[in-house]
Amino acid sequence: MEIRSIAVFCGSNTGNNPLFTSHTKELGHLLAENNITLIYGGGNKGLMSVVADAVLEKQGKVIGIIPKLLTEWERQHDGLTELLVVETMHVRKQLLYEKCDAAIILPGGYGTLDEVFEMLTWNQLSIHDKRIFFLNSGNFYDHLVAHIRLMHAEGFLYDHPETKMTVLQQPSDLLKYL
Repeated sequence: MEIRSIAVFCGSNTGNNPLFTSHTKELGHLLAENNITLIYGGGNKGLMSVVADAVLEKQGKVIGIIPKLLTEWERQHDGLTELLVVETMHVRKQLLYEKCDAAIILPGGYGTLDEVFEMLTWNQLSIHDKRIFFLNSGNFYDHLVAHIRLMHAEGFLYDHPETKMTVLQQPSDLLKYL
């Protein structure tokens, strides 16, 4: 399947490791340079803002989807190609999934994990079959990936995790999948 749009799930904070911001900016540039549309949560804070700004810096296309509830808290990004303001978080997630061909997970908190696990669950239930990439900046996702592999080894997952999930160490590792 050709990837023309990627949903990026990441933190509305930048985190403590400068590598998170560096990798996020590099990923944004890579998406724009390869004519991949960024689909993301529409915020103007943290890594969310970094990735959107990096794509826009290289004249790429960015579609943000933000619920009304978060427009003040996340400070919606007003410089996007397109910004959709929706009623609920559930509508936001559904549109993010519908509009993307694949997803890449950057460092983040509870919201990022919520989105990751919903996508992985939907894959397992064959609601969609979109590829999910983890950008493992600074080994951020080592423990989570190990736990997902443990869930498989213990018989709680129907498919081997690597059938839908790919761990990347550098943003440029994504290029071979485009």
